[in-house]
Amino acid sequence: MTDAKAGPEVGTDKPGFDRRLLPPMLLGSVLNPINSTIIAVALVPIGRALGAPASQTAWLVSALYLATSLGQPVVGRLIDVFGPRRLFLLSTGLVGVAGVVGALAPDLGVLIGARVLLGFGTCAGYPAAMALVRSEAERTGRDSPGGVLTALAVANQTIAVVGPLLGGLLIAVGGWRTTFALNVPLAVAAVLLGLLRLPKADPKAAPEAEPGAEPTARPTGGTARRGSLAARLDLPGMALFAAMLVSLLLFLMNLHLRDWYLLALAAAAGAAFAVRELRAATPFIDLRVLGGNTPLLATYGRALVAYVVAYSFLYGFTQWTEEGFGLTPFHAGLAQIPMFLLAIGVSIVSGRSTSVRGKLLLGAVGQIVACLVILMLGGDSPLWMLLLVALIFGVPQGLNNLALQNSVYFQADPERTASSAGLLRTFAYIGSMVASSATAASFGQHADTGGLHRLAWVMLGAGVLYLLLTLFDRTLGRAAGAGTRASA
Repeated sequence: MTDAKAGPEVGTDKPGFDRRLLPPMLLGSVLNPINSTIIAVALVPIGRALGAPASQTAWLVSALYLATSLGQPVVGRLIDVFGPRRLFLLSTGLVGVAGVVGALAPDLGVLIGARVLLGFGTCAGYPAAMALVRSEAERTGRDSPGGVLTALAVANQTIAVVGPLLGGLLIAVGGWRTTFALNVPLAVAAVLLGLLRLPKADPKAAPEAEPGAEPTARPTGGTARRGSLAARLDLPGMALFAAMLVSLLLFLMNLHLRDWYLLALAAAAGAAFAVRELRAATPFIDLRVLGGNTPLLATYGRALVAYVVAYSFLYGFTQWTEEGFGLTPFHAGLAQIPMFLLAIGVSIVSGRSTSVRGKLLLGAVGQIVACLVILMLGGDSPLWMLLLVALIFGVPQGLNNLALQNSVYFQADPERTASSAGLLRTFAYIGSMVASSATAASFGQHADTGGLHRLAWVMLGAGVLYLLLTLFDRTLGRAAGAGTRASA
């Protein structure tokens, strides 16, 4: 490539997207899904090596999502204020540290700590990418970056589905510790790409210029506000949000009536958070704007239930193929190749269309059909039935993430693109926490066929709810309409 920026598109006088940004955007955004999925085939080997049952190794899943659910909107807000570069470099550097800690961990407790570090370290990639997409849309005057959004979705989808296969290969070659060590070269590459490619000017962090003064840099999606740094960041709001989310997720990790106090703490912190945000001059999450944005709230709700199904399949089905069906970690990863191939193809083809409703409906039907097939599986089922389940799941895997991502881009306040994208991931990870809790409760000490069927009923219920939320949402056409108008 000889030119850093793409030239004007044929038939227009508008500049194109800065292609130098794509490598760090794509690599940063996939750090979380690769760590989310690669662990799926490592849970059983880790449990055997460290003498931990499935109910305890489930914390390796929960720990990452607890940290990421909290970190995504916080880091997203910091990106809205300071710009993506500094947060991207700091977070991806932490991923490398977490990889070292995990590779050398002597016990399950340290390993869980490494997963927490990974959760916080992978927080910046996706919000930073969305903020860069928004800033490039403003610079180029083209507010329908469908190709870039599709590339992000396909990259995340590819990694999310190939993760188990890659994990199985790494385990076969060097044992489960290699699934953590992989983060070291990935982090080094991400930091180097960030240093070389991400824009250094962060005008959102700079004080406002005096009237009539010349701007020092182009805007990157946010407007600087006067006042102290603490006021702009709303630290009390962030603290209350953290207290609410941590209490809720700890309750979801191990659903039991004896832990009712955690739910009470979450409710109390949530009430205090709402009071604080409604009074704050520059709130961490603008509840007035968010409360009036029904389409965005509906998108967040769909994300939650969609990921209950997706992650129950990813972790529960994968564990069953190893313990209940007898596959090795590597072969368990191979069994998901049909989903990998179909999901990528579906994402690429559907990315050309601005329709959101059609993608969501087809994804909902795919989830329900796959759950029904899982209910027919047993330890003596033919291998082709496992491959069929994976193939069917490729449809919602390829559609849902892209449709939800596009919805948030067009429904969110442009000045809060990164934090809104972070909240999308937070709702998705709450769904993953429900999935993790359901998986642990369904399997107990062993991932047998009875436990798989119990989990499939939970997945089926979530899939039906997802379908209903889509069928009765009359706002879905607005996201597609916004994309159509912007590209006109």
